[in-house]
Amino acid sequence: MNDYKKSSAQYSKRGFTLIELLVVIAIIAVLLAILMPAMRKIKEIARETACKSNLKNIGLALQMYLDDYERKIPDTQSANQFLWYQSDGKTPRKAGSSGTYWGVYYYDYLKNTKIFGCPSLQRVPEGLIYDAGANNADVIQHAAFGLNHHERARGRNTNTIYRTSEFIYCSDHAEPRPDGGTSDCFHNNNGIGSMNLTSYRKGGSRHFTYRQIFRHNMRYADPDRTGGRANILWLDGHVTALEETTGDDVSLHWYTGDKEDRRGY
Repeated sequence: MNDYKKSSAQYSKRGFTLIELLVVIAIIAVLLAILMPAMRKIKEIARETACKSNLKNIGLALQMYLDDYERKIPDTQSANQFLWYQSDGKTPRKAGSSGTYWGVYYYDYLKNTKIFGCPSLQRVPEGLIYDAGANNADVIQHAAFGLNHHERARGRNTNTIYRTSEFIYCSDHAEPRPDGGTSDCFHNNNGIGSMNLTSYRKGGSRHFTYRQIFRHNMRYADPDRTGGRANILWLDGHVTALEETTGDDVSLHWYTGDKEDRRGY
């Protein structure tokens, strides 16, 4: 009787065998391998959605600014790089001053500088195009978009622009103020077969920051290819995505605001 009770007690306390545990672990590993890519994709969709929402809010601030300043786009002058505030960290810098982020022009309309941030940029490892020292981690959350600074765009009255729905105001970019040439813009000067963003491609001086441009939905680890896309805020306020491109599908008039030539560019 005692032997029976002892055997019953031992049986009731019996746990998983090593083989059973290994099978369970293997199943969990397989499930995680299936689910993790999907979870990463969902997170990136959320980041891109937040980025587009921020761009749309910038578009609203832009329209308010234009209403107050006779439909004239601000000429950012020497403003470049990422700084919003004076050394006290509270007083906004003078709009147009050297080292100042172009978003300062819209400070009174938005107040919250994080609207100029892009969640996808925060996870890009290469760093900023201009070193902000110890503030890099903070700066990257408040200065994620590049302004169209083509010479035909600076200080332009919007009434003289051919189609506001086809005029880039700003976009995802490593450079806070792309100056309008093929070295730092999405277009290739309408030269079919030639290359855009030449300063950011292999051999260029800014090659290390290429992955900050087509940074949404990146599918490749290649430093010269992301398989991703960038977001664009157009002057009329709508936002679209641009798939990674060498520029053949990007018209120069998107930057100049002038009428297309007879070839459709």
